[in-house]
Amino acid sequence: MIIRHEEPSDVCEIRKIVEAAFPTPAEARLVEQLRSDGDAVISMVAVQSGIIVGHVMLSKMDAPFRALGLGPVAVAPDRQRKGIGGSLVRSALKEAEKEGWQGVFVLGDPNLYQKFGFDPALASGFTSPYAGPHLMALSFNRPLPVATGIIDYAPAFAALG
Repeated sequence: MIIRHEEPSDVCEIRKIVEAAFPTPAEARLVEQLRSDGDAVISMVAVQSGIIVGHVMLSKMDAPFRALGLGPVAVAPDRQRKGIGGSLVRSALKEAEKEGWQGVFVLGDPNLYQKFGFDPALASGFTSPYAGPHLMALSFNRPLPVATGIIDYAPAFAALG
């Protein structure tokens, strides 16, 4: 498997993967809106035998330090539970750290995302429409530059409801 940055020619295949991985096309529209708004910072694909089988995106966040939001992460249904999603997340986080981002937020299952270093306690001091036990943060240089403040995902996330 190869994990690489998204290329313009990948857009249609990414949409198919994201639509197949989620119950509605809302996340596929989110990916496209983040891209068109210029809020997508890191967008990577997993390729097996020349076929795109997964996608991950990190987008700009409104935060009191340089932060990104993780998501969506999508893997073709017939390739799920084989480590592709985890490899995508690790690769995207490595790229974010290399690019000098200070932290990443994610909204999701703590049992899943804690294995990548996300911690609900790191996010607990931040005010957000998404605040709660499923909002987690990861710091590349613990601790985060600040432990409190207002954060929000890119505007395109508001359409998810």
